[in-house]
Amino acid sequence: MGTLCHFALFELQPSFNLDLDQLATRYRELARGVHPDRFTDASEREQRLALEQSASLNEAYQTLKSPPKRARYLLAMGGRELPLEVTVHDPEFLLQQMQWREELEDLQDSADLAGIVVFKRRLKVAQDVLNESFAACWNDAVQREQAERLMRRMQFLDKLTYEVRQLEERLDD
Repeated sequence: MGTLCHFALFELQPSFNLDLDQLATRYRELARGVHPDRFTDASEREQRLALEQSASLNEAYQTLKSPPKRARYLLAMGGRELPLEVTVHDPEFLLQQMQWREELEDLQDSADLAGIVVFKRRLKVAQDVLNESFAACWNDAVQREQAERLMRRMQFLDKLTYEVRQLEERLDD
């Protein structure tokens, strides 16, 4: 297994558009094969190997099933390491971020569950649009900068969606 790329691990071609059900099924099949329970009678070395394989399989799966992580991974495969934190020159999106943040604060202050549902739906639409745009340009060297910008937007939306879910759970309690 070693340094097999995440896609090769699942016998997939590097691509942004993946069938997530197929990915999950393949993950479960592979995970069964390296499950520690299967190696209880094996040598220490085999047990350690199974554990390592299990860990890399898990990491690969977590990376590929998340659109922003998958986007980042695809761009990193293209050779250039991507700094995690970077000053983004994306004024248009920064404005959008501030609007979303303000909206989320209002929803939090008013504990508006119905509003949160609508807000979540809008974020989902924005994510779908970003995913489509990224899928169309990630593999094009000329559009590399645009792909990186889209990936960073995806990361932000992913984080915001997570915060919305947390708020929802708090209000549900």
